[in-house]
Amino acid sequence: MTLDDYLHISTIGIQTAVLVSAPVLLLGLVAGLAVSIFQAATQISDSSLAFIPKILAVMIALVFFGPWMVTQMATYATYTLNQIPNVTL
Repeated sequence: MTLDDYLHISTIGIQTAVLVSAPVLLLGLVAGLAVSIFQAATQISDSSLAFIPKILAVMIALVFFGPWMVTQMATYATYTLNQIPNVTL
């Protein structure tokens, strides 16, 4: 394998990591933003109010996007493992 092959595998790995984490992070961000707006509008400053909706949003994201996320990671792992015979020292 050449340096370009290693860079290609690394690039696909980074893209996979970004794609897999994006739904969970975006839903957590939306939930946090909604709670912040609600807290600013009502002058409620309870710290537990900020965490519970974020946790619920992340759990919902994992339920809905979990199978897709696992498929993406398995595809990348399969591709990477299939490249092992091409490795030269």
